[in-house]
Amino acid sequence: MDVSNLLAAHTAKPQPITVEKDTPFDVDPGFLTVTDLNPIDPESYAANLEECLQVTARDGIQALVAALYTLPTHPSPDGPLAQLPPPTTPHPRTKPLPKPKQPTKWERFAASKGIQQKRRERKIWDEEKQEWTDRWGWNGKNKEKEGQWIHEVKADAPVDLDPAQDARNARKARVAKNERQRLQNIARGEAAREDREQRKVDIDRTLASTRISTASMGKFDKKLEGDKKMRGLKRKFDPTEASVEQEKQTSLAILSKLGSESKRARTEKGGDDVVNVRKAIRVVSKGKGGVALGRETAGSSSSKRKRGGKR
Repeated sequence: MDVSNLLAAHTAKPQPITVEKDTPFDVDPGFLTVTDLNPIDPESYAANLEECLQVTARDGIQALVAALYTLPTHPSPDGPLAQLPPPTTPHPRTKPLPKPKQPTKWERFAASKGIQQKRRERKIWDEEKQEWTDRWGWNGKNKEKEGQWIHEVKADAPVDLDPAQDARNARKARVAKNERQRLQNIARGEAAREDREQRKVDIDRTLASTRISTASMGKFDKKLEGDKKMRGLKRKFDPTEASVEQEKQTSLAILSKLGSESKRARTEKGGDDVVNVRKAIRVVSKGKGGVALGRETAGSSSSKRKRGGKR
């Protein structure tokens, strides 16, 4: 068995733990990444690709391990663990940053009064039981008065008073009030968002009007960097060549539309009569009305009968 290669590798001089490069490595212990900005040696890359990659990877791993050994550590059952610092390499986002939420009514009031908001703990210390209990939820501290076996009642309280039911109703009222305030905050935020969208639409409409306010309709105006191209109204024309069936359907659609418009016009005028009778009476009677016109017609007919009898 030839072990000369193993002996040569064992007796070879170990490589140094410090890596020296023309351009230092960019080490980010937060992400456990190493960026090598040095150019690749084309001669060694072409001569032996595998060895070139191994040497480059070894140098990067050695620099990363050396950086990890400089970090503070804390003991654990598995041995000392290094405390990684916050990452320094910025990563691109796949989605835009979330928009800030509209502040609630209480948040605006607290900001105006300088009130610092403190997060309430879920657990609360019970002096009677001498243990930590939940502030809300099942068997919570807020339901203490509902489950106690004795209650303090005022002297003028009604006979049929149920203190446990009153405590439950008060708790339900608080829950309903909080829910109502939450819905009001959501509605207020939606209204503010709609106002912003409307202002944006108004600004775009005003900008479009100013662009075409010049004599050349904005054709020779100086364009600013980032200006959006104005969108015009595109008219849609039917094809000049169509089949007989398509022309037939188009003609029938036009005729049905004309028929519906004529029916609607007659309905709006108050019937299917072509002549407006009231307007005709008003014109013939010269504004006197239908009764006066009837009297004049009756008088003229009686006078004609009298003249005919004298003859």
